[in-house]
Amino acid sequence: MALDRATFSITEDFLESMVLDKAELPQEFRGFQVIREGPLDNESMAEHGFASNTPDRFRAAGRITGYMREIGETSSAITRDGFNFVAATVAHLFQDPKSVSGWMSDIFLKDFEENLGESIGGNQQLISAERLEVNGFFDDAVALKVLQGGASGLISSTVIDFRVGRILGVAFVGTVGDHQRPELATELALALEKRVVRVVLGG
Repeated sequence: MALDRATFSITEDFLESMVLDKAELPQEFRGFQVIREGPLDNESMAEHGFASNTPDRFRAAGRITGYMREIGETSSAITRDGFNFVAATVAHLFQDPKSVSGWMSDIFLKDFEENLGESIGGNQQLISAERLEVNGFFDDAVALKVLQGGASGLISSTVIDFRVGRILGVAFVGTVGDHQRPELATELALALEKRVVRVVLGG
């Protein structure tokens, strides 16, 4: 496939231009601020999440590096149930398209489904992980609604992973309480996919 082949000319220097700017997000997030952004190497990835996460495991899975941008509400007084308080997009670079598909099934989906009850960092515990159906993507796409809890209460994440050649795009929406946001996450992910394809094709 021509688009798959085109992604082999992509280096890590392209990843920052793939993630979405604030003006490209769904309308409800445009008043938010950038709260985190930057390169996401395998060491940084391994520091957060499950105990099985190691840089060597990620390298063995074919992941090279990534770049993320997270935009959210900066007020510390966010307690309203159902409030979508954060949106993020990430572009990950892999060795080849097969590695991306393997990551989506064997690391993204499987890790969440096999670590229920475990700590996921930040004094948060993984309560549930539910697969969601998503449609409209160019190639493979999978999604989860993840529920975690801690002293501050429940937080939900609706996460979509999709493949464009050897690029893995990730979009997620964080919500206060036990909720899923498949339509909003899909809108975010499709905008990210469009941006990734544009960069790959030199637009």
